[in-house]
Amino acid sequence: MTKRYTVSILGCGWFGYPLAKQLVDAGHQVKGSTTTTGKLADIRSAGIEAHLFSLDQDGDAGDFFQSEILILGIPPKLRTGSGDDYAGKIRRLTELLRGTPVKQVIFISSTSVFSETNSVLTEKDVPSPETSSGRAILAAESCLQDCSFFQTTVIRFSGLIGPGRDPGRFFAGKTDIPNGQAPVNLIHLDDCLRITTAILERRAFGHIFHAVTPQHPQKQVFYSKASQASGYKVPDFVDELISWKIIESVNVPKLLNYEFSRSFF
Repeated sequence: MTKRYTVSILGCGWFGYPLAKQLVDAGHQVKGSTTTTGKLADIRSAGIEAHLFSLDQDGDAGDFFQSEILILGIPPKLRTGSGDDYAGKIRRLTELLRGTPVKQVIFISSTSVFSETNSVLTEKDVPSPETSSGRAILAAESCLQDCSFFQTTVIRFSGLIGPGRDPGRFFAGKTDIPNGQAPVNLIHLDDCLRITTAILERRAFGHIFHAVTPQHPQKQVFYSKASQASGYKVPDFVDELISWKIIESVNVPKLLNYEFSRSFF
């Protein structure tokens, strides 16, 4: 019989909200946070205990952290200028967790912690981020993993596609796009949700997981087909390979015995 948890999801957005609904349907008690008052009613209507809370403020979290498991799905907001202190916010979060029942933290990370090394990269490889976002996320990973009063599980998602994230729009109509032969690293929302719930079901805590679909077609092939399928103007790529990375997972098949539900071809 699957163990039932009390789960807090910090960030009921594109990923967190459907995850919360799935966990409720599976019989777990779920608390979900939002920074927008207008979303509280929608969260409650799905059977989720709704909380108004933001890491950007020092507000009272109430009993939001009175759970066994915390799923942290708040990315750094570098485009809005608030990403510089992302690691600092994660450090403050760890202090909020001190003395709470939270014993497992699942951190939704990103494969942007790796630069384009012209190689295949698994969970066994040491990250080397080349972007501000990647560096901020890696610092957050380290901060959480250094805490001794809870166990941290890291899920590194690759490029996200799914509802509201149509890959056909990414390059639609653009021309002379460089590095057309580079392989893509993507994952659909459906697999993001199923991998996360599989970790809970198997109690596979304390590991790093690369969540990325095993197929890695060329960028020019994948995005041209995606644009055409969605009715957009097909983009034009430069047929070249400058730099690349292929993200693969050892732990998803090994520890979760997981088969991806979404294929790109």
